[in-house]
Amino acid sequence: MEDLFKIHGIVNLKKGEGRTLKAGGMWVYDNEIASTMGEIVDGGLVEVHDFDGYFMGIGYINRRSKITVRMMSRRTREIDRAFIEQRVRACVDYRKHTVDMSSCRLIFGEADFLPGIVIDKFSDVLVVESLALGIDRFKPLIVELLKQVLKEEGMPIRGVYERSDAKVRLQEGMERFKGFIGEEFDTKVSIVENGVKYMVDVKDGQKTGFFLDQKYNRAAIRPMCKDAKVLDCFTHTGSFALNAGMAGAKSVLGVDASELGVAQATENAALNGLSDRVSFICEDVFELLPRLEKEGELFDVVILDPPAFTKSRNSIKNAVKGYREINLRAMKLVKNGGYLATCSCSHFMNPELFSKTIGEAAANVHKRLRQIEYKTQSPDHPILWSRDEESLYLKFYIFQVCDEL
Repeated sequence: MEDLFKIHGIVNLKKGEGRTLKAGGMWVYDNEIASTMGEIVDGGLVEVHDFDGYFMGIGYINRRSKITVRMMSRRTREIDRAFIEQRVRACVDYRKHTVDMSSCRLIFGEADFLPGIVIDKFSDVLVVESLALGIDRFKPLIVELLKQVLKEEGMPIRGVYERSDAKVRLQEGMERFKGFIGEEFDTKVSIVENGVKYMVDVKDGQKTGFFLDQKYNRAAIRPMCKDAKVLDCFTHTGSFALNAGMAGAKSVLGVDASELGVAQATENAALNGLSDRVSFICEDVFELLPRLEKEGELFDVVILDPPAFTKSRNSIKNAVKGYREINLRAMKLVKNGGYLATCSCSHFMNPELFSKTIGEAAANVHKRLRQIEYKTQSPDHPILWSRDEESLYLKFYIFQVCDEL
């Protein structure tokens, strides 16, 4: 354990670099580093110094990664068990004051000052995603401390499952991994969110099993859905569709390209007694929307919750085309005076670009938009303000869609 907290050397920045770090960011990139000193061990802790020797904090290093250092602290010169425990307790305390903790994200990487690790709580189960070599070394301790703190708060955990199977681990020189941490348990977990029951598959579902970040956005669509005909695109396990059904929609059609997702969504509809009004089909949304338009279908509410169309700056142009296309198609399917809920979960699709793209789509189909809501991710996915706002990724709008006068 002592080696876990050992400082292995010093990383010296180039003159004029570290601007993101100085503006509140958590990362040091490879091209910002002038030199290293000491017996550097990838995954180990290092001090970060400015070009003039000024101490800028402690982070863990991985020279294989473009993000070479992820900062753990900007002030302390020592990381120990008490430091990690304080960070974990701060994560839980923050959620106690901001969200319903029955199911929520307990640790959100950089935004919780524990860079590279995500831990979700689904009822009495934790799901861990470790994305960086350095934090992987701290993972057992973080999980141990988190279970301890939750038990003290009257929320004992019966099992922990790891979903560290993202491709980004390969860039860190790590293998993709999924499996139990500790004893095995039933990985189908029952949760309740906004009064809706779900069966969450933490082993085989997307990401950690369920998208908790849209919790309050799902609730926000309810007022528009009473007695409405609703189309929910990219429905995943049916969360928006089920909220519409619970709000009293006349009919809801959920669409997703994943057969597993549609099967889970159908199961969730039955779980809530909504099978008579909420149904799901497995189709490609980009192919379905033009066909529905050709068939003359119109809906009171259309919901777009697509996956990230880009995970890098290099593919942003194609992503813009994709977002413009689905929003354009969706607006054509909304009755005059009906409603469109649309979002983007891509960090690289910044709020300004997303808004511009939606506006262009509306202009192309001669629709006027009246904004009802603009929201981001739920508070258990906090947004850490910095120059790049690395933790801001979800943008969510609700519009009334009107024909041009």
